[in-house]
Amino acid sequence: MRDVTVKTDPSAKFTQTVEAGPLRFLSDEPLADGGGDLGPSPFDMLLAALGSCTSMTVKMVAERRGWPLEAVEVRLSATRGEAFAIRRDVTLTGPLSDEQRQSLLAIANKCPVHKALSGPITIETALV
Repeated sequence: MRDVTVKTDPSAKFTQTVEAGPLRFLSDEPLADGGGDLGPSPFDMLLAALGSCTSMTVKMVAERRGWPLEAVEVRLSATRGEAFAIRRDVTLTGPLSDEQRQSLLAIANKCPVHKALSGPITIETALV
């Protein structure tokens, strides 16, 4: 896993530069929340991480098993309240049997990001 560095943009209210190895992109808040909407919000990235991992894992397993999966679409939404809740809808395209579809749905719950979000999480924070 790559280390990630996030740096503030001193000329913007919320815009951040995110560096993951050689990759660089912006994170920001939506206009409605006072940001510049120049990149995904932190919660957008959290949902994108889960959706990307889900799609990749399902595709990889289908390919290994030689199943006729043509495409995966994962739509995610979240609500914040007393508890944080994520809704994940998975669409599988291709001439799959009902048994194959159910198996791939079960695989979706085994992607590494799903496991990380579902299990105990420890975050250590240090001032350096």
